[in-house]
Amino acid sequence: MDCCVIPLRHGGLSLVQTTDFFYPLVEDPYMMGRIACANVLSDLYAMGITECDNMLMLLSVSQKMNEKDRERVMPLMIEGFRDAAEEGGTSVTGGQTVVNPWIIVGGVASVVCQPNEFIMPDGAVPGDVLVLTKPLGTQVAVNAHQWLDQPERWNKIKLVVSKEEVKEAYQEAMFSMATLNRTAAGLMHKFQAHAATDVTGFGLLGHANNLAAQQKNDVAFVIHNLPIIAKMAAVSKACGKLFNLIQGTSAETSGGLLMCLPREQAAKFCSEMKSQRAATGGQGGAWIIGIVEKGDRRARIIDKPRIIEVPPRGREATSPATSPATSPNLA
Repeated sequence: MDCCVIPLRHGGLSLVQTTDFFYPLVEDPYMMGRIACANVLSDLYAMGITECDNMLMLLSVSQKMNEKDRERVMPLMIEGFRDAAEEGGTSVTGGQTVVNPWIIVGGVASVVCQPNEFIMPDGAVPGDVLVLTKPLGTQVAVNAHQWLDQPERWNKIKLVVSKEEVKEAYQEAMFSMATLNRTAAGLMHKFQAHAATDVTGFGLLGHANNLAAQQKNDVAFVIHNLPIIAKMAAVSKACGKLFNLIQGTSAETSGGLLMCLPREQAAKFCSEMKSQRAATGGQGGAWIIGIVEKGDRRARIIDKPRIIEVPPRGREATSPATSPATSPNLA
C-alpha cells in the first residue's frame, strides 16, 4: 500500500503515515521543494485522505556545493516544501538535515483518522472504470529539457519535437508534479471510489499491477488510453527502449491518482475534477483510461493504446481526443 495504517489503542482511530524522498529533477529549487512535498502527501491522498496532521522534511545538502550556493538554494527548497504543505492544510514541524554527496529532498506525512476518512485500496469489482488524474510523461519531459544543452542527445529527438515544444512540456511537467492530489482525494468519497494508488517511480503499468494484486476480488485492469504531455510520446518512441512510456514502465514523479470508480460515476468524477481545478486557476482534470474485468489480479495495456495528447497549460486543445472524459470502448 501507499501508506502504513496502524490501529491505535484509542477508540477506533488509526495512524496513517508515509515517507518518500528523491533527487532534484527540475532547475528551480522552490518548485523542487513543492514537488517533493506534493509527492509525499500524494500517498495519503491515494487513500482518500484529505487532511494531514503533521509533516517532517528530510533534506540532504550536497557537500559539492559551495557555501554561497547552499545559502541560495536550500532556503528556497525549504520554502517551496512549506508552501505546498500549507496549501495542503498542514505544516512542517521538524525534520532532519544532513550533508551528503547528493542533494536529496523528501519528508514524512502523518495523520490520525477514523475509518470513514480513508478508503482501503482493495475494493475494485468487474465493471469498474480506471481513471487517471494527471498526464503521463514527466520523466521524458524533464530529460528532454536537459538534452537541449547536450547535442548528442538532442540529435536523437530533434526530428520529432521542437525546442519550444520541449520547453513547454517541461513547464507543464513541473507544474503538474507540483499540483497536490488533494482535490481528487476528496472526490474519491463523493464518487465512491473502490481503490486507488498514486503513479510514481514504477510507471503506470507498475503501479496498476501493484494495485491489481491488492484486490480482494479476482479482477484484472485493462488500459486502453494513455493521456500524455504533448509530444512526449513521440520523444519516447524516438529514444527506443530508454523510457518505454507507451509500454507503461516510464517512471513518473508526483504523478496522478489511478483509481477504480463505478462505471456510472467515472464521467461525473472527471467533469468535477476539471471544474474544481478551473475554479482554483488550475488546468486539467481526469481521464478515463481503462476498465476492470474479471481476471488474475494483473494489469495490462492493450497493444495499440489511444494516445491522448495533453496540451501544455495556456494552449487550447486542438483535438477531441483531449476531452477529459475520453472513454475506452466499454461495450
